[in-house]
Amino acid sequence: MSPAGRVSPAYGATGRDGDAAGQLLVIAKEPVPGRVKTRLVPPLTPGEAAALAGAALEDTLRTVAQVPAARQVLVLDGAPGPWLPAGFTVLPQRGRGLDERLAAAFEDAHRSLPVPAVLIGMDTPQVTRGLLADALTSLAGHDAVFGPANDGGFWLLGLRVPDRALLLGVPMSEPATGEIQLRRLRETGMRVALMPCLTDVDTMAEAVEVAALIPGSRYAAALAAIGAAR
Repeated sequence: MSPAGRVSPAYGATGRDGDAAGQLLVIAKEPVPGRVKTRLVPPLTPGEAAALAGAALEDTLRTVAQVPAARQVLVLDGAPGPWLPAGFTVLPQRGRGLDERLAAAFEDAHRSLPVPAVLIGMDTPQVTRGLLADALTSLAGHDAVFGPANDGGFWLLGLRVPDRALLLGVPMSEPATGEIQLRRLRETGMRVALMPCLTDVDTMAEAVEVAALIPGSRYAAALAAIGAAR
């Protein structure tokens, strides 16, 4: 963060040479049974949960790939598979808790390409190109951008400059996670742009809700296939 929360003029919405200045990060796990979407087991089997997670990840990555940006990055726990579109930079996750992994994702991406970054997860396959483009543009006039989730967490976080202190110690996967994270950003004097609230899929009810929003998606097809097989 620049002094007193002021935005540094080093980067604009499209960069000095007209290229997109920001990068898009997706932090995700390889969709392996027993390692992803475990809160959906039961009623789903580990294999069904992994299939649904894989579809959500692929939809998310394909949307991210369509957004003009300096680059698209997958910060991955696991190994890339055929679900990964061409053109992504792949960085390994590091750290233990999710707060450490998020902080490390921003640091590692910034180290290899020092431009602002917008990060999302793999649990909002309904995200659109427009929302992501708006988040990148917001970093031209703000120090951070924040997207709250309806479960009390957050689905998007963007930072002009990484700072571990902004994330470390924020309790993750709790009803007040988003509130605490947003307060942490604002208490540093940052100018924070807010994004719309989205549903982050953690339950079957949320899975059905999100699938209804994107009926032509791989995610909706995967959920329908699970239902048809039962």
